[in-house]
Amino acid sequence: MKTILIPTDYKASSLDCIPTICSRFKDEELNLIFVHVFKLSDSITDVMMLSRRSREYEQVSDEFFSRMEALRKEYQQINNVKIEFLYGSTLSMFKTFIEANEVDAVIELEGGEFNPIHRSSIDPALLVKRSGLPVISTDNRTYAHIKQPEAEVVHEPQEELTEM
Repeated sequence: MKTILIPTDYKASSLDCIPTICSRFKDEELNLIFVHVFKLSDSITDVMMLSRRSREYEQVSDEFFSRMEALRKEYQQINNVKIEFLYGSTLSMFKTFIEANEVDAVIELEGGEFNPIHRSSIDPALLVKRSGLPVISTDNRTYAHIKQPEAEVVHEPQEELTEM
């Protein structure tokens, strides 16, 4: 079973990657986590009320829900779908989230364009890059491929050449 993280703005077009993911992992059950990341507020009142927030769920359109249900019926390998909102912009918070949800990979949506749904929305691209998770690119809708992380440049001290 694979758990795939899908950064989203909860528009129905966010679901365009599902057929690609299902074809890439055709012999495996899939758990899909759709997530939108928000900067954590500095206000203590806002932080205390996080567990009672439902305002963000209003951003998830009825079209998104109905299309997701249709895709679940079409692709039987989809075991579970979660809609999450992550509050926090630190790498440690993001890593805690991916570990708690046992995420195996993250989707890079076609074009990689970030669409905020709120003034506190943040682009998760840097967190994803630093997390070390495998990134699955869906640039070509007929297949998905795992992007290899860029090689780190290592600067070694140069030896001084001296003649004796």
